[in-house]
Amino acid sequence: MGQRELKRWHLMEMVKVGKITLREAGERIGVSYRQAKRIGQAIRERGIQGLVHGNRGRPSNHRLKEALRERVLKLSEEVYWDFNDTHFTEKLRECEGIDLNRETVRKLRREAGMAPKRRRRGPKHRKRRERKAQEGWMVLWDGSPHPWLGRDLPPCCLMAAIDEATGKLLAARFFPFEGSAGYLWLLKEMVKKYGIPMIIYQDRHGALHRNDHHWSLEEQLAGRQEPTQVGLALEALGIQSISALSPQAKEGWNDSLPPSRIVWEQNFV
Repeated sequence: MGQRELKRWHLMEMVKVGKITLREAGERIGVSYRQAKRIGQAIRERGIQGLVHGNRGRPSNHRLKEALRERVLKLSEEVYWDFNDTHFTEKLRECEGIDLNRETVRKLRREAGMAPKRRRRGPKHRKRRERKAQEGWMVLWDGSPHPWLGRDLPPCCLMAAIDEATGKLLAARFFPFEGSAGYLWLLKEMVKKYGIPMIIYQDRHGALHRNDHHWSLEEQLAGRQEPTQVGLALEALGIQSISALSPQAKEGWNDSLPPSRIVWEQNFV
């Protein structure tokens, strides 16, 4: 049973004890009042199993027959092994009299472990992000795990915060690992020495961004996940956080540093 069914179960239980009305439950679920009545009736008749669709776990009526499936895969392996999905689908229709859509053919091949035939494409062009015009507008922070103190000692993480407009190093320190303690320390040092920045640009590390798919009932009702400890601190200070969606999005980190600052970082240890 997934989160969708659990949410409906909890809301119908709240209706049962009189905490909310059936109409309110329907609005939170996202269904009409009549549909909410049907859900409530199904729960009364069959319990929590009434939320599970009757066809769940059964094979689809539109599933291909096993003989046809085996024939398509055999043709794919022995005759049309070097054809891509689209071309293979066309040949099935023209030469073999098998009329299937491309998506069905693609799924059959992927399920059988046949990799797609891809053309070699050049790397995508990525436009570098322009710097902010004013100091304190945006801060970049990150952690770099590395054997900084030598190969004979355990690795540690250099965590640093840099002003994006000027490349000024705002705070830096070694920590055993990249985590909430390090980011909260960086935030404290920045605020004490330089004030509160407007924006912090960061990656999607688990200490900064919720990467799990678990939603509590309260979060479901509120329509948002609770942030991490660092996220709560940023919200309390009114700092906007922007999470990079790819490593390339943070390429401007070293480009924003002046040459003297890069040398300082290289010789930090």
